[in-house]
Amino acid sequence: MARLLATILFLSHLSIVYGQTASPSSGKPSFTEYIRRHLPVKRELDVFLNEMSWAKFDPEVGYVLGNFVPRDGVDESATISTSQPDGTRTSFAYCNQPCRINTYGNSFTLCHQVSDGETWQEYLAAHLGEPIRNYGMGGFGLYQSYRRMLREEQTDNGAEYVMLYIWGDDHRRSLLRCRYLLIDAWNRKQNSQEGIGRMFHGNFWSNIEMNLDTGKLEEHENRLSTHTSLYKMLDPDWMVENLEDDLALEMGLYLRGEIGDVDLARLKRLSQHLGEELSVENGRPTRASVDALLDAYSFAATKQILEKARAFTEGRGKKLMIILLDPYRVTRALLDGGTRYDQEIVDYLKDKNFRTFDMNVVHQEDFKSFNLNSNDYMRRYFIGHYSPAGNHFFAYALKGHVVDWLDPKPVPYRDTQQKIIDFKEYLQGF
Repeated sequence: MARLLATILFLSHLSIVYGQTASPSSGKPSFTEYIRRHLPVKRELDVFLNEMSWAKFDPEVGYVLGNFVPRDGVDESATISTSQPDGTRTSFAYCNQPCRINTYGNSFTLCHQVSDGETWQEYLAAHLGEPIRNYGMGGFGLYQSYRRMLREEQTDNGAEYVMLYIWGDDHRRSLLRCRYLLIDAWNRKQNSQEGIGRMFHGNFWSNIEMNLDTGKLEEHENRLSTHTSLYKMLDPDWMVENLEDDLALEMGLYLRGEIGDVDLARLKRLSQHLGEELSVENGRPTRASVDALLDAYSFAATKQILEKARAFTEGRGKKLMIILLDPYRVTRALLDGGTRYDQEIVDYLKDKNFRTFDMNVVHQEDFKSFNLNSNDYMRRYFIGHYSPAGNHFFAYALKGHVVDWLDPKPVPYRDTQQKIIDFKEYLQGF
């Protein structure tokens, strides 16, 4: 009995010092224990802040594009990924001409896994005869893209036409205070392949999250907005203190099976505010129920962000286009005859009369032209992100919508009275 009591006291001491221990029935660490175990090392931050790397520090949105040549391209090639002093990705097509279009979003806007001249913006600019600025950045959520849009559109680089791109889990990323723990395994892999810190990102940024006392969505500034303060990410106590109530992060780790439990009381409060059901079995919420609740939470945030983006652009005489693409949760489902999980957002955009381009539907129609299964079809365009061929396909799918949008029309589309040259008697066999 004395030994048992001593063991209980020892475990109680550990729970105070290190946070809740592993869930006894799951064998997985608790949320706070997971936070303590998955911190960056100092060398990662040193490289990120002081040396050439894929991303560079930003006090508001965490990071923006840096300068690097990661080996992540088509046919096992490296890709040249560089940025300009104004923060845009390096461009070449008509970059000495006035710019009417700025683009914001995550890695599918940035066009990760291709070189600077292979982005969809460059392909489209080359056709339209005018430049398109690329403010995309890998890992961003919709909120971080929106915040960057607010900042850049109030500078001399502001444009009349603004594209805001929603990809994949951008809805969920908006809610996070820090994404680093969700990409820890990927980061460690890149540290071994590209060098420690060369691909570092996912640090603290500005975010939007729900106040569970009021049920209101609130915007928050970056908690680590200086180079010096970023080193607090090395302090396990500070990280626990600042992340232990990040419910979106906790839900994300629970869904991935990284932690054994989740704060049920806080989930119930969230579900009540959102009017969503929460299924509980054996004292734990089901992962399917948590997944649906996280979607509902993130969609609520997305709707608020979209309204704020429209209010901002309309208030400054700008025009806004929303772009949708989720190749892995939406496009593939549509190709396989299923339904899309984000139908709520699609309906919202339509009901609220947002100008929208939905690339998921383009792929669904294009798929009908091939006698392929969905996996083989996806390989035509994707290598994780779009390949150069995928970006080219995207650019020309978007082209007509952009031409209709712009006023005046791009130079190649202005003189509609001039007849198109017919090469019927010029090209043999045409």
